[in-house]
Amino acid sequence: MNSPYIHEVRLPSQYNSEQRYPVIFALHGMGSDEQDMLRLMEPLQSDFIIIAIRGPIVQCSGYAYFQIKSIGNPIRELYDASVLGLQQLIVDLSAKYAIDPTRRYIAGFSQGAIMAMTLSLVMGDAIKGIVAMSGYIPQFVKDEYKLQPDSELSVFISHGDQDHLFPLQLGEDNADFFRQHTDHVTYVPYNGGHQVTPDLYQRFQQWLRKDANLTTEDLNEDLKGLNS
Repeated sequence: MNSPYIHEVRLPSQYNSEQRYPVIFALHGMGSDEQDMLRLMEPLQSDFIIIAIRGPIVQCSGYAYFQIKSIGNPIRELYDASVLGLQQLIVDLSAKYAIDPTRRYIAGFSQGAIMAMTLSLVMGDAIKGIVAMSGYIPQFVKDEYKLQPDSELSVFISHGDQDHLFPLQLGEDNADFFRQHTDHVTYVPYNGGHQVTPDLYQRFQQWLRKDANLTTEDLNEDLKGLNS
């Protein structure tokens, strides 16, 4: 497989190519890398295939999927290229590993959340759900992309009320936009900045396990009130 996207794969310890596993494609924020997302997703490795993907653009001491003209305004040609490239990579990796096509998830933080939301809007039923932490949907995606999200798409959106990069209103706008396309939207505003807080860390893990039908009764009890 020839792809410009460097990526790292973590397989469940009891991986059996004859079975089918849920997968999380993990996308990092601007200036970060795939190792950050591997650490974030590590507790889920026992049940999910984890594939952390590095952005193709060097950004400071890390990487990016696209560059921006200003906050909220991506450079369109770089953005389009990453959307197409990530779609192809997801298709290619889904053929290479024992991935359950009905349980493909994309999880991202900041720029990774932006890409996760966009990919779920254009890839139809190829994507079961997303975890989008502290991102936004570019206006040109809403206005000009061919949007075809699956009506059963599961969406977890979180946003900090003290985010210095993207104001809380963007998180609320994200949730409202997805509610136009699916009834399965969980929106979690939290007390914090542009970061993954310990509570959020636990909540998105629980949500993923529940949505992929991997939770125990105890975890289901823990999730009571998540959508309140």
